[in-house]
Amino acid sequence: MGNEEDRARRPGGPAAPGDEPAQHGGEDLDRDVDRDVDRDVDQDLDQDVEEVIAAVLTASRLLVAISARALARIEPSLTLPQLRTLVVLDSQGPVKLAALAAALGVNPSTAMRMVDRLAAAGSVTRKANPGNRREVVLELTAEGRELVAQVLADRHAEIAAIVARLPAGQRAGLVHSLHALAAAADAPPVPPRPAPPPEPAAP
Repeated sequence: MGNEEDRARRPGGPAAPGDEPAQHGGEDLDRDVDRDVDRDVDQDLDQDVEEVIAAVLTASRLLVAISARALARIEPSLTLPQLRTLVVLDSQGPVKLAALAAALGVNPSTAMRMVDRLAAAGSVTRKANPGNRREVVLELTAEGRELVAQVLADRHAEIAAIVARLPAGQRAGLVHSLHALAAAADAPPVPPRPAPPPEPAAP
């Protein structure tokens, strides 16, 4: 009877020794809930990242396939790594072997083997650097420049046909997303080609 009266007289007072486990249990429950929420958020973020990665890999596979088809139509003997070498030389002008290797992300010996094959095919010339006769400067031949132009034009035409099937609203969103991806990778953007002039009206 006395114990019941004591408990009734201290509803807001210090917790009785027997009440402490219930209080700590509530704090533990709150921490468990917070931990579960954080884990769910992390899993959602991971899933978002994985979906973006899957979409980028799908687009990458498509673009590689488009380049391979362009090569097969224009110059079947040319490989994709060789095309990339020609494109670098076309965009950067005459360069030394070390600069070409750095642009390709390969070691100089690998770049040299690539240049040897392209030189044998008549697409690349090697000349001594006037400022340092021990250095070699690499440059596209007229045939190599024409080959690059043909392959890139063929690739551009196929990509244009695919993009034309997208609704206008999706095109705008795709441009924004691809620019954001390129910026995150510190990749220089490719300027768009000027629109072709309108065809003359029929007489």
